[in-house]
Amino acid sequence: MPGTRSSGLLALGGIVLAAVLAMVGHLEVSDDLDPWSLTVSDFAVSDRGGVIDTAMAVLAAASLVLLPSLRRAGAGRVPLALLTAWSAGLLAAAVVPTNEPGTPMDTAAYVHRYASVLSFLALPVAGWLLARHPVAGAAAWLRGLTVASLVLAGAMIWSAYPGDRALLGLIERLLILTETAVIATLALHATLPSRPRPNPSAVDEQKGGYSSSWSMSWRAASVIEPDRLG
Repeated sequence: MPGTRSSGLLALGGIVLAAVLAMVGHLEVSDDLDPWSLTVSDFAVSDRGGVIDTAMAVLAAASLVLLPSLRRAGAGRVPLALLTAWSAGLLAAAVVPTNEPGTPMDTAAYVHRYASVLSFLALPVAGWLLARHPVAGAAAWLRGLTVASLVLAGAMIWSAYPGDRALLGLIERLLILTETAVIATLALHATLPSRPRPNPSAVDEQKGGYSSSWSMSWRAASVIEPDRLG
């Protein structure tokens, strides 16, 4: 469908733009910040209103663009609601700042944290549900990416608490990359032409079974010329 393909292309463009903005944002911050141990939010708070926040908002918008095409393709309410939650969490995290590294968390920082947690968990579940539906197309890719996302989310939780933030920044960036790949997979599938459904009669003939047309011809012949079939 033309509208679906346009949505996929627009979403892909948004994903690429968000990736470029995120890279620029990392280059603009202070050299004292360590990307291995500090999160993307730690980088963003050093430049409030900067390009990293814009990148998060653009990625959220790119995800929302896919919702109408997924709905038209028959996606269920639950995965669509989870994709909406992913986008809403990204927008909230972009708008509400976290605290400066090394300072006590305030109310805004907690809002930012749990909005991020909502996004990180909602998207893998949505991807897994969509992989069970024909709308997904690339089901194997979606399942692999969602499993990887959940594993990385678990590793991030471990690092944030008992792991003393060991490689927290690296784990979070890998998680963001994997979850962005989930959205990119859905967008790429939306740009592909829909495949026609196979003809059941043709499938029966390929399997060596009796097609409906052959069966009708056999019955007609058995009535007209019983001696030839006896």
